[in-house]
Amino acid sequence: MDIKSTSFKKNRGNFSRRRFITSCAACGACLSAIPLSALSSCKSSSEDKKLKIRVVYSLHELVQPRPDWPNIGYDFNPVIEKYNSFLRKEFPSYEFISTLAAGEEDAKKIVSQDQTENPDGYIVFQLNCWNRVAQTIAATGKPVLYVDYKYAGSGGFLVYTAKFMRDNQPNTGYVSSCETKDLSQAVKCFKIIARGGTVQEFAEAVTRSRVKRTPAAGNMDCLADDLKTIPAAECVRRMQESRILAVRNQGSGPAEPLMGIPLEYVSFAEVNQAWENADQDEAKAIAEKWQKKSSEVIDVSFEEIQNSAAMYLGMKAVLQNHNANAITVNCLGGFYGNHIHAYPCLGFHELNNEGLIGACECDVSSTATMVAFTTMTEGRPGYISDPVIDTSKRQIIYAHCVAPNKMFGPAGQENPYSIMTHSEDRQGAAVRSILPEGYMTTSMKINNDRKEIIFHQAKAVANDPDDRACRTKLCAEPAGDIEKLFTEWDRWGWHRVTFYGDLKEAAYELADATGFKIIEES
Repeated sequence: MDIKSTSFKKNRGNFSRRRFITSCAACGACLSAIPLSALSSCKSSSEDKKLKIRVVYSLHELVQPRPDWPNIGYDFNPVIEKYNSFLRKEFPSYEFISTLAAGEEDAKKIVSQDQTENPDGYIVFQLNCWNRVAQTIAATGKPVLYVDYKYAGSGGFLVYTAKFMRDNQPNTGYVSSCETKDLSQAVKCFKIIARGGTVQEFAEAVTRSRVKRTPAAGNMDCLADDLKTIPAAECVRRMQESRILAVRNQGSGPAEPLMGIPLEYVSFAEVNQAWENADQDEAKAIAEKWQKKSSEVIDVSFEEIQNSAAMYLGMKAVLQNHNANAITVNCLGGFYGNHIHAYPCLGFHELNNEGLIGACECDVSSTATMVAFTTMTEGRPGYISDPVIDTSKRQIIYAHCVAPNKMFGPAGQENPYSIMTHSEDRQGAAVRSILPEGYMTTSMKINNDRKEIIFHQAKAVANDPDDRACRTKLCAEPAGDIEKLFTEWDRWGWHRVTFYGDLKEAAYELADATGFKIIEES
């Protein structure tokens, strides 16, 4: 990265990742958020220092070259232009220096250059999930405003923000909102630095601004749900009779149980052979059923749906051969590595509707969670997802390209679904399930090593059709403290498993029966 350049050199009519995007000016005030301790030692507003803020966009490339959130081919140029224009308009007397960074190396170059530039603070936008830029910037000790770009950088944002909080990073405030007004109010808090306040006072003011602008809890009354659960002791017995198949690579063999559930590794080759051996007439009939029952099919050929049906039949055959009821597949690694030739998304959808378990990304902890509570509820499927938090709506959004459409069990009501491509790479066949609204949901994940179950609840309130990121997006209002919901992602990873129903009592009973501890995260 050429850190010294501040030119408007453009690539394909827009910006080059190797250049600053723009230098612009902006300013604002944060009077309502400034602590009295800071105000008492400040100069008058007419004598305020003019602030210089470095704006760092953390992303792979301006036009996304590979599968990741939000999706391959995504053009970030308009996003960056929008933010730069917004800052320039909202804060016309601050100086902003806008920069791109793909990772730690770029971030270190920025910090080195800033020994000369000497900015007063930073805004870091997380535009792709896992680019490690904010950590290097935060280590400068200068005030940092860390911002999630919804359905794009959200995974890294949640994990990295939780780690900042766990490490008591005193100079970092964060914004997790799709509303630019929330961003504006947080940017105003840099005024504290201009008036001689500390970085900790800045971060605390950002927190107060976020909390103040988060809507109050809505009506948490939920629709009636005839949930039935079995006793914890019986659940444990059935879990021990279950079996998880984990398809992570070409290796196979036994593994250590998870929460008492037997686990076995199965190779890509075995699954691929079962896909090849699938009866094509049966696969065609299943594909026709899926297509007929779907609300719409978008950019997916019938041949691809039939290919997915063959994968479903193959996975079911592997389950039967191993006397198992759960399978989790390293789908992206298998597909991109040419080890499997169909996405398992539609197959997982069908298995979960049947009361079996199909789980994404060879996530054995989430798979064990699905086994445990599908067993406890006698068939209700778990929905594994990548959550996103939007404080402007007081919502957590559960996003994934796999979802059942029988959330109340195989004999329960069906909800509409569409067949679409897998979102991140726009290939294969996946599902957008329009999940039921108005019900209480329970989201959990098991950690076998720590003997813990993470737990929160939320009322399902909407489905978001946004084209960015995963296809299914269930929006829910958390029960409890949404601020606390930011704190555990670094210890638990991004995935959670959501079930319909109030499973709090059942979760505690299962934890007691297995010697696990419940961690309530909201």
